[in-house]
Amino acid sequence: MGSLSIWHWLIVLLIAVLVFGTKRLSSIGTDLGSAVKGFRKAMSDADQDEPPRQINQQSDADFTEKRQNEAAGKKPG
Repeated sequence: MGSLSIWHWLIVLLIAVLVFGTKRLSSIGTDLGSAVKGFRKAMSDADQDEPPRQINQQSDADFTEKRQNEAAGKKPG
């Protein structure tokens, strides 16, 4: 009862064609396809443009030392 049969989908398709017309449905499909293609291209370009992230071990060590000094009550110097 919860699922739609093929006849239900055909009736929905027929109503959509009657309301929008085949030309408009075709242009909607074309626009949607180009939007998806543009989104995929932008995502792949973003992955290629992003340089690999490098860990700065010196700044991590400085940060750890600073935290240890603060915990011990020493002034930074």
